[in-house]
Amino acid sequence: MLRLACWLGLGLALAPACTGAAAARSAAETMDILMWNREPVGGPFALTDHTGKPRTDRDFRGALMLVYFGFTYCPDVCPTDLMAMTQALDLLGADADKVQPLFITLDPERDTAEHLADYVTLFHPRLVGLTGRLDAIQEVADAYKVYFAKVATGKGTDDYTVDHTAYIYLMDRDGKYLGFFPPGTSAERMVDIIRPRLAMPQR
Repeated sequence: MLRLACWLGLGLALAPACTGAAAARSAAETMDILMWNREPVGGPFALTDHTGKPRTDRDFRGALMLVYFGFTYCPDVCPTDLMAMTQALDLLGADADKVQPLFITLDPERDTAEHLADYVTLFHPRLVGLTGRLDAIQEVADAYKVYFAKVATGKGTDDYTVDHTAYIYLMDRDGKYLGFFPPGTSAERMVDIIRPRLAMPQR
């Protein structure tokens, strides 16, 4: 496995631990899994894209995948990370066609396909938004070792936020885990890691 975390040369602390978490694993345990491939990361999914079309992970074979988990009502971290992904794809130029960016919502209650359709247009034109039933979202989040939890912020049913870990996962052309980019990774650094992978022959 390519240990991108090591290549990045950053002090890779997990995104700040989410308050009120009932997570079974500590931040350190999750980091250990992601950095050293202690357990499989990633896996099959069956979700619905922002056009309402059913999509599975197999639809994206043959391209590297940049996979990000978040939610459209996220005020700062999600749009910042998605913008960095967009900038990285822009820097790749024509090679961006060999990379598929995915945004998987952790808030399917509000992030319907129609809502995602408006959101993804704010970023890269090739960004695919994915939603689905909560159990399907939980399954894919578990596969990617993503923590998330709904946290009430008021009395109304829509008065809530979603605490979550925030990484950009890099997957190979067969959907296998290569590594991750932590929050705050620059677009230039992403390109430094992605471009050599694009140069490798497809098996």
